[in-house]
Amino acid sequence: MARQQHEHIVKSFDEQLKSVNQQIARMGGLAESQLASAVEALVKRDSDLAGRVVNADTGLDNLEHDVEEAVVRILALRQPVATDLRDIIAAFKIASDTERIGDYAVNVAKRALALNQMPPVQPVYTVPRMARLVQSIVKDTFDAYVERDAEKAIDVWHRDEEVDEMYTSLFRELLTYMMEDPRSITPGTHLLFIAKNIERIGDHATNIAETVHYLVTGEYIEGGRPKGDTSSYAVMEPPRPDEDGNGGDDE
Repeated sequence: MARQQHEHIVKSFDEQLKSVNQQIARMGGLAESQLASAVEALVKRDSDLAGRVVNADTGLDNLEHDVEEAVVRILALRQPVATDLRDIIAAFKIASDTERIGDYAVNVAKRALALNQMPPVQPVYTVPRMARLVQSIVKDTFDAYVERDAEKAIDVWHRDEEVDEMYTSLFRELLTYMMEDPRSITPGTHLLFIAKNIERIGDHATNIAETVHYLVTGEYIEGGRPKGDTSSYAVMEPPRPDEDGNGGDDE
């Protein structure tokens, strides 16, 4: 009788862990979808799609709340140890980072709504290149979680440096664009915020990758996280006046 009760408790615990893992996977899929839709709304100037991304934010919020409740309940009733404890702690941390990814995707959609009320600007087509890289990183991060693949998690961790480098390049491009044409300052500012939000999504995906690596191996990734974002140190020179004292590019 005692053995049957123990087997029942173990099976129940396994089902609870499986449910939490499934909720995390759902959150990952939803976050991926929100980012893809937000970028599509920006490129296609689709305000209806952008509005749907903004309105869908409560879905991730609710899932995060469900995961947190389940984690607290398991910790209180099951008192897990070793690998099971890592699984629960990882779920808690990943849910938080995933919810933040959703928040940044919503921010992109909100900025897209604002940009759609202005004439198109050329640098908007540079943003999707960085967004596609970040989308692939987010996807691979959650694949690593589902597959419990530490090597894939490390690969994601290293690819964040490429995102940072692309952001720095885009940052400089947008500043130059705004200095050359004051009319572009407002849309350029929105694009700067969009690019930063996408870069931050990459950071949170990297956080998740670190958590996945710890979940699988019980060890933290050695060494400092590689960073390629130098935008904080960027100093841009204003356009030089021509010989008549006017701005250099008036065409």
